[in-house]
Amino acid sequence: MGKITSILQAAQQRAKDQNLPYEGALYPEEAYEILQSAPGAKLVDVRCRAELDWVGRIPDAVEIEWLTYPGMKANPNFAASLTQQVDKEALVLFICRSGARSNAATIAAMQSGFRDCYNILQGFEGDKDSNEHRNTVDGWRAAGLPWVQS
Repeated sequence: MGKITSILQAAQQRAKDQNLPYEGALYPEEAYEILQSAPGAKLVDVRCRAELDWVGRIPDAVEIEWLTYPGMKANPNFAASLTQQVDKEALVLFICRSGARSNAATIAAMQSGFRDCYNILQGFEGDKDSNEHRNTVDGWRAAGLPWVQS
């Protein structure tokens, strides 16, 4: 069994264990491995424009806001933008700051006819540490995965 297959199976088991209504739940390092090795896999970053501009971006990610800034209101064009920019047959990984908005976006993608959808647990910035700071405990940046400052 290949590395990608074993990562996806672990992610699928995690989703099943947590009763999540989508294909799987990946940790950032697993998501990065999938993106490097699975042709056609897409990363969809659902953070708002301000987060992308001020906190940092993931190279080659498709950027579609789940909530729009300012005001943090639901993006009425999310599903249409996703369908326009990502193939419904693709393996699609969703990320946000800490995994909550991407959870909702992953569910919405499934409801829009995407089948192979995975949420990235911990997100870009991860959970807060004992000092209420992100980017230190877990998440994409803390794992040392590729990102750029705008």
